[in-house]
Amino acid sequence: MLEIKNTVFTPALTKGGEMTLKTGTTTLGLVCKDCVIMAADRRATAGTLIADKNVEKVRPVMKNIVLTTAGSVSDLQLLYKYLQAELKIKHIRAGRQPSVREAANLLGGWVYSLIRSSGGIAHFLVGGYDTNPQLFDIYPDGSIMEQNDYITSGSGSVFALGVLESQYKKNLSQEEGMQLAIKAMNASLARDSASGNGVDVYVVDKNGARKIASKTVNTTVES
Repeated sequence: MLEIKNTVFTPALTKGGEMTLKTGTTTLGLVCKDCVIMAADRRATAGTLIADKNVEKVRPVMKNIVLTTAGSVSDLQLLYKYLQAELKIKHIRAGRQPSVREAANLLGGWVYSLIRSSGGIAHFLVGGYDTNPQLFDIYPDGSIMEQNDYITSGSGSVFALGVLESQYKKNLSQEEGMQLAIKAMNASLARDSASGNGVDVYVVDKNGARKIASKTVNTTVES
């Protein structure tokens, strides 16, 4: 059975038993003055096959929390549903919105268990707004790192990172952050074969999460 992945750091064994890494996708998050910007491409790959051209890799979890996904699709879908359900229960029991840090810690524990129990791969970026913008990197080994500026993941991250390194600055406005995210994603889409078909961009601020940009890249040759 073919396993579809929009992957980052997906292990596979060669005939000699050595570990190799299959990579794919580009996701990023950056902290602005009054918000967090989250973006990702739309391509899902299964090896060299483009398995899907319209994948939503930026997903709102709560009103104030958004995450990006990279890894084995089945694992990502299940953990997303678990997280959404647990945060809703926490909201009902506590009578308040769960914090971004609580969501990141909960997700990090599951990712830690996942790779050690089944070998599944899941890499999330979690962005949100409590009293201020917050951004967390949930690495495939379950480690949690808070980011004060920007983070990017996937095979296209090396191209996006160069743009972010050279052009990111503190206290970006929402418009400046969106334009920088799109520019970084364009660098990835232009050079990484596993990233493509479009870009989705979300903002999370004191008013909640919302999609602020969505572009489809048409690769069809017209006769």
